[in-house]
Amino acid sequence: MIKYSAAVTAIGPLTSEFVEAGILVLFGESAPEELRDFAIIHDGVELAAPLEAGDAVWVDANCFQVLAVGDVANENLKNLGHLVLKFNGQTTPELPGDVCVESQPLPPVAVGTVLRIEGDQRPA
Repeated sequence: MIKYSAAVTAIGPLTSEFVEAGILVLFGESAPEELRDFAIIHDGVELAAPLEAGDAVWVDANCFQVLAVGDVANENLKNLGHLVLKFNGQTTPELPGDVCVESQPLPPVAVGTVLRIEGDQRPA
């Protein structure tokens, strides 16, 4: 089941600092101007079901298992298209908006990159 799907439409000039720290900061196209410099902007609009541990996050053809979801992460994604993906391997989020996934190198993200979140377990 696809819970969320979006394509990257713009990348702020300061996103590389977050990427180097293993973090992708995403916002929907209605993001305020002051947030766009450090955000990856996408066209996703509907969260079909809440994110939860065990889901799979796809960045183009790269798959990462969700290990933890902060208390406000689903609300942020649903209302603002805001998602903070931390590729840190942690099973407890540091901040309420964090979504922690497997600790792996971040895949390249460019305009046109497709982000997809699928329910259930990671495909075999």
